[in-house]
Amino acid sequence: MSDIPFTREEKEVLVAKLQQYFDDELGIELGQFDGDFLLDFISKEMGASFYNKGVSDARTVVASRLQVIDEELYAIEKIL
Repeated sequence: MSDIPFTREEKEVLVAKLQQYFDDELGIELGQFDGDFLLDFISKEMGASFYNKGVSDARTVVASRLQVIDEELYAIEKIL
């Protein structure tokens, strides 16, 4: 996985959040171009780590649910 594609609207929201963070926490005004560049960098260089964490969390939830289904199927299985 290389880049995480965002719609223009998603990117605008994310850049605005970066700009707000930089202003609030660091006292730095982050321009639109710099915000776009920073978001692209984070997406390209760190995005896969966040994506993989989400996949891992989803895998854990699915495995848990499958375990419950398996137990319920076992409970209704007919004994010969």
